Amino acid sequence: MCLLILGGTADARKLAQALHEQGISVIYSVAGLVRLPNVDCPVISGGFTQYGGLLPYIQSQKITAILDATHPYAQKMSATAVRVAKAQGIPCWRFHRKPWQPQAGDIWHNFTTWDEVLVALKPKASVFLTAGQIPQTVVDALAEHVGQRHVLRTAVKPTLNLPPSFTWIKAIGPFQFEDELNTMQAYGIDALVCKNSGGDSIIEKLNVSRQLAIPVFMMTRPEIPKADKILSTHNACYRYVVEQFTE
Repeated sequence: MCLLILGGTADARKLAQALHEQGISVIYSVAGLVRLPNVDCPVISGGFTQYGGLLPYIQSQKITAILDATHPYAQKMSATAVRVAKAQGIPCWRFHRKPWQPQAGDIWHNFTTWDEVLVALKPKASVFLTAGQIPQTVVDALAEHVGQRHVLRTAVKPTLNLPPSFTWIKAIGPFQFEDELNTMQAYGIDALVCKNSGGDSIIEKLNVSRQLAIPVFMMTRPEIPKADKILSTHNACYRYVVEQFTE
């Protein structure tokens, strides 16, 4: 029996290491855009096109189960995992962090399309963009907001033409409260744009926004096909996979 973990998050890396140490045969897959994970199990990087696709890969490696532990916004990969697992007749489980919930004092505005948020951001002075790689069309539209400053933080250098109003910050979480506070105060941030990633490693930007009364523009999570089993905590996911592999 062999488990393929679709990763790219800190949670996925920790699960891969823990399950490997439990004696489960694990292959860990990452895009490899940020850095290669420090895990003891076999790692493949760069996607499955190099192997002819996900289905040929799981057939060649005799994969018996898939654990989708990708980012909650990795819609394409999660959908592919469910489809391929069904075609191969193997289970597809998903580690899916619970979304953040607004707390007292939060000023949240949910949006599903960039067109929605662009209108809402127009009167702002300094916008902190922490929603990962954003489309060039969005960058260009923001640049048309005369006098507005844009601070873009990503783990990988954006392949975009950034106009003068943009400042790029390269950083990888986890982020501490004081660091987020210093960043937002240094740039005079009055609007935060982010995804509802869940988890604890990057939540401090929300805590700072609450303290400073900064409105948060939260991209809603995409709809993805249902997996055979969905688990929302590291411990629950670990226990479930171990049970399945030791029955």
